[in-house]
Amino acid sequence: YGGMGLDFSYNIAVAEELGNIRCGGITMAIGVQAGMATPALTRFGSHELKKQFLVPTIAGDFVACLGISEAGAGSDVANIKTTAVRKGNEYVINGGKMWITSGSQADWMCLLANTSEGPPHQNKSLICLPMSLPGIHVAKKIDKLGMRSSDTAQIFFEDVRVPCKNLIGEEGKGFTYQMLQFQEERLWAVATVLTPMETIIRETIDYTRQRKVFGQPVLHNQTVHFRLAELATEVELLRSLLHRAVALYVEGNDVTKFASMAKLKAGRLTREVTDSCLQFWGGMGFTSEVLVSRFYRDLRLMSIGGGTDETMLSVISKYMDILPRK
Repeated sequence: YGGMGLDFSYNIAVAEELGNIRCGGITMAIGVQAGMATPALTRFGSHELKKQFLVPTIAGDFVACLGISEAGAGSDVANIKTTAVRKGNEYVINGGKMWITSGSQADWMCLLANTSEGPPHQNKSLICLPMSLPGIHVAKKIDKLGMRSSDTAQIFFEDVRVPCKNLIGEEGKGFTYQMLQFQEERLWAVATVLTPMETIIRETIDYTRQRKVFGQPVLHNQTVHFRLAELATEVELLRSLLHRAVALYVEGNDVTKFASMAKLKAGRLTREVTDSCLQFWGGMGFTSEVLVSRFYRDLRLMSIGGGTDETMLSVISKYMDILPRK
């Protein structure tokens, strides 16, 4: 379908290199296209669906978005309310989606919707939804704290009709397909923040070596260079966890626990690195002229998007069998 047919480790190599882009929004938008909106279609979609949606997406002719989150259901995927009711050979879709990356410019959406009244983990399906259909309303482009170079939209559906053949895989398996995709999404996200953190630390070293306070460079204060050494060590530890998880995943293992651990650590460490380094920049760090302030805003999303820190802790607890038993 136009891809290179390489294993997932190559996705991670690309993700790490994209970290050289000096903002988070572009990398995130590419990640949605390559690692969030398309994996389920790639794995479970029909040949016809792949020709219609996957081929032009891989070629870069289509922009894709992922329609999961709603105003009342972010990390709680099972609680989504959007419905797709089968009528003849069509689904009629009603509801809305929130925080949709690339939503205001997307050509199609990988939509998760309730297709039956069954249990919440068994009543959902994924559907390829062309964004040009009547009844789709892009309500607004959301003004955000960070990731400002990537558009994020609120979208409503009012009696949107889409052919039943646009169903990805089997009806009722959408939640399962989405959970499988989360492993790759979270590993990709971790890979994208390694290089930015290294860049911030390196630029902070350069700046504090030049900036003098009380007659000596800021860097010469032991508390400063010790802290930077600590942060660099933490980044390398995160990289090792990521590479271990990816190696296991490529071998066919379930790495949900390790992916969740890496995502949790990445969310917390990006906050720690950007906050600590910004402090060493002093007043300059509070301006929009330096990279550290941009990443301070952009990388804050790491602890929220793709599953919050608290969600990661719940997943890890489950895999460690330490949750209260009913």
